Amino acid sequence: MNDASVSPATDTPPAAGVPQKNFLLLVAFAVATHIALVVLFGAKKQITPKPVTNVPVLQLGDAEDELLALDNPALFARPNPRDFSASEWQRPLVITQPSFRHAEAPRYLAQPPDLGAVFSGFMRTNRFENYRPDFKPAAPFAEAVFTPPAQAHATTMNISGALTGRKLLSAPALPALEFNDTLAASTVQVLVDRTGNVTSATLANPAGLLADAARASLGDQTGLTLAKQFRFAPASKITLGEITFVWHTIPSATTNQP
Repeated sequence: MNDASVSPATDTPPAAGVPQKNFLLLVAFAVATHIALVVLFGAKKQITPKPVTNVPVLQLGDAEDELLALDNPALFARPNPRDFSASEWQRPLVITQPSFRHAEAPRYLAQPPDLGAVFSGFMRTNRFENYRPDFKPAAPFAEAVFTPPAQAHATTMNISGALTGRKLLSAPALPALEFNDTLAASTVQVLVDRTGNVTSATLANPAGLLADAARASLGDQTGLTLAKQFRFAPASKITLGEITFVWHTIPSATTNQP
């Protein structure tokens, strides 16, 4: 065996913790150097607050504010004191009264020398007869002609009002009244029910105190009696109308003959 190939027993192994210790020392030196640089070259500057600008401000508006006026839908449709024509329609119209004073003196027309000569010549060459006006002429008289009043040849009737829309089914015979004079027409106001019967009949033109007593007792009473006998077609509601009777009169047999 070769003696040189055998390691001596007295040799020590290399230290394993030396590289790690050197790394820690290097890190500590770098931190210390950074702190020293910050302390040496760092400046202590006072912190000043930045001024605040363009901050919204709330305030109460009045009726004269232009921004509030923009919300008015009739801003451009109606007159406004701030529109372009306000300066004109708010200014009162100044009317200058005309002056009637003439600075020039009045100038009269020159009178012609032959003014009235034609009329004077006409009066000299023409003669007129004297005329006496008649201020109170005699009234003309005409012969009076008597025309007898027209009389109906038979008694007639006329239906008016809302009853004109309902058909007349039956009506009584209209008689001629015995009276020696003409009778005024009688108007009867009737109320017809749904079935067509007359339930009420009253005079629309009752006779007054100065009216003929024969009319109230003969014409009007006969009209009330006849009106209750009318019958109309059925309807869905009550109808109010008028029936007018135009009477035909005949001479009474009991009248004393002249």
